[in-house]
Amino acid sequence: MSKSEVSESRLTLPQVKKVLETIGEENLDQFQRRTLDYVNKFSKLTSEKAEELLQKMVKEFELDEAEAVQILNCLPETIDELRIFLAGGKKIIEAQKLTKITELLNENRLLK
Repeated sequence: MSKSEVSESRLTLPQVKKVLETIGEENLDQFQRRTLDYVNKFSKLTSEKAEELLQKMVKEFELDEAEAVQILNCLPETIDELRIFLAGGKKIIEAQKLTKITELLNENRLLK
């Protein structure tokens, strides 16, 4: 038997939506269709914008990828809401940086 490498990556809701749409709704099983319905309802960004913001949040704001994905999935509107996602972290993020993150999220939010 040959060994195969398995890689794992975290995806934002818009990225999941893009993957499922690429497969085609007619080719999805029941679970995948429910997932597509969920991400259609709750995605607040385009997949391209989500990927761009994810990289920016990890590099520029030094957030963990897991934290950044959760923040992008929910798009908190205020600093207090944002702090909820960062409360479990071991590092303290200064208020100025939190303000910049919140402003970045609010600038990129899709209007529905």
